[in-house]
Amino acid sequence: METKHDEAYPLSPRCSALTFVHAVLHTIGGVFGKAAPGPATAAVQAMKLNQFLLLGHTRTYWDFYLGLGLALSTVLTAEAVIFWQLASLAKTDAARLRPIIATLGLAYAVLGVNSSLYFFVGPVITEILIAVCLAMAFLTAKPHATQTVNSRSSFAGTSHIQA
Repeated sequence: METKHDEAYPLSPRCSALTFVHAVLHTIGGVFGKAAPGPATAAVQAMKLNQFLLLGHTRTYWDFYLGLGLALSTVLTAEAVIFWQLASLAKTDAARLRPIIATLGLAYAVLGVNSSLYFFVGPVITEILIAVCLAMAFLTAKPHATQTVNSRSSFAGTSHIQA
């Protein structure tokens, strides 16, 4: 029998799908996208041409732009996988995931603010949708009727072994 509580579980797969789409679009458009003609192309060329020595390696600002962009794509993809795994865990132990869900939800809310200040509306919308999805997952993550206080406290590193 499906209850209202069971309806919360699809939220994490939705978060996973949104995050994966964010990773793909960031990689295609943000990392490997072509600069528009004019000032954007001039800025990219300046980033590629100006080299400097850093910690024994010659680098450009383009190296940092590309490297950090790919790093973010990697992290977003890993988060999509983690959200999928959390969805699976939530089916049996949703309440114990609330601190993790809250941390990730707060991080995406802050990321949305950061993106609104320094980027553009596309990532802002995606990050807000992910934050809302995580907030809904947090609010609906309740312990199952069969879950006991002992099983929750074992999450904190304690176990209840009877001799």
